[in-house]
Amino acid sequence: MNEEIQDRMHREGMYLASIKKRSFAFFIDEMLLSLLLILALGDSFFEAKTVEEMILLTNQFVLEYMAVKVIYQAFFVMQYGATVGKILVKIRVVEMKTLQTPNVVVALNRAVVRVLSEMLFYLGFLWGALDPLRQAWHDKSAKTLVVDV
Repeated sequence: MNEEIQDRMHREGMYLASIKKRSFAFFIDEMLLSLLLILALGDSFFEAKTVEEMILLTNQFVLEYMAVKVIYQAFFVMQYGATVGKILVKIRVVEMKTLQTPNVVVALNRAVVRVLSEMLFYLGFLWGALDPLRQAWHDKSAKTLVVDV
């Protein structure tokens, strides 16, 4: 199966994105979403006097934050094939079967499993670093690959 996929990718001029690029895209997306959380919490966040108060405040909104992450990931992957971080590092998500931008169901599946993987100590991301196709759990679940643009 891997050879068949890699042959099709090669014919299309596609190459798997490196773990380094994927990690940098992840960092960009996390910083962007964290900034949005801080802006959304606004005055409450800036009025916190200690780190503990900031942590308590962010913990109050953890479910909303996860929902925003799912919406962000699903929307951008469905619409553009990439999040802002992926666009900046010139990588994108494609469906394994078609090598096209994922549809809404695939993008939503990928986004939900991605957040679950984060909750499980990022084990799904570690899996992706060790996988021959560099598929994290969310990629395996959604049957997607991340490729260079």
